[in-house]
Amino acid sequence: MPFDDELATYSAHTVCSDPGRMTEWIGEQPGDLAELRRRVSGLVFHYRANGDPSRHGFGGDRLAEIDLRYAEEQFARLAELKADRLDGRRAPTERILGCCRDFTLLFVSLARTAGIPARSRVGFAGYFDDGWWIDHVVAEVWDADAARWRLVEPQLREGIVDSATGAPLDLVDVPRDRFLTGDQAWSGARAGRIDPERCVVAPEFESPALRSWQYLAHNLVLDLVARAGHEALLWETWGVLDEFLAGVPDAALTADLDHIAARLADPAVTLDEVRALAADPRFAVPEVVTNHSPLDGSTRRVALRTR
Repeated sequence: MPFDDELATYSAHTVCSDPGRMTEWIGEQPGDLAELRRRVSGLVFHYRANGDPSRHGFGGDRLAEIDLRYAEEQFARLAELKADRLDGRRAPTERILGCCRDFTLLFVSLARTAGIPARSRVGFAGYFDDGWWIDHVVAEVWDADAARWRLVEPQLREGIVDSATGAPLDLVDVPRDRFLTGDQAWSGARAGRIDPERCVVAPEFESPALRSWQYLAHNLVLDLVARAGHEALLWETWGVLDEFLAGVPDAALTADLDHIAARLADPAVTLDEVRALAADPRFAVPEVVTNHSPLDGSTRRVALRTR
């Protein structure tokens, strides 16, 4: 069971989750996870949903929204698109363009605003496409009554059916065998419990950097830094992540990743230990990162806020 100070940390905002100047606009938030999840599911339009965003009314000037990093920026854009507060319905073009990371960041931001300990978890979902583990981000929320962390799926609408099991997916308590956090996926592949070749950004993406061991390592590092307090964009790299673009981890780095995965999976791991692992110069998020646009493949250097 986490210590009270750890739960207090996950109840407080990070640089990315802080609504900042938009705090008054978002207003009070309910403590009900299902209601928070419902609100967030209508705030983002996935940039890869049903093909080109332009087919859904998004002009080229909207594409840059996928790089909105901070919840404050996202809420500000939502207010520009529709002045109503967050409990109403929004047409697709009244939502921001984004991906699973953004649904989750907004959910975590609202949960923390409501005083609920919450964090982002980066890993792979088994419920989108039977037989595949698809790159995904969900929220992890502390359930005080059950004294455990539970997974919450902010992106999907009610009634979604797990493609593998055929059963409705519990969106506010996703089974641990249907979403694998970065540490679970890495350790599962290393132990032979899951096929690394089935762990992908999308089955149709053939780039080696977007599948198998390279992407398993990528998501393990992103999961580590999310646990430590940085909710990164999924297509940005730094340090060791640049190495994963070029090839699979070597033996020494693989051993270090094994250690990270084992520590993240241990219920007794402390937040101080997680932060120490994330502070390693190979994994630590620097002041400037490289953005690899999933839209056109271009790269650019981006300076991050420190607060």
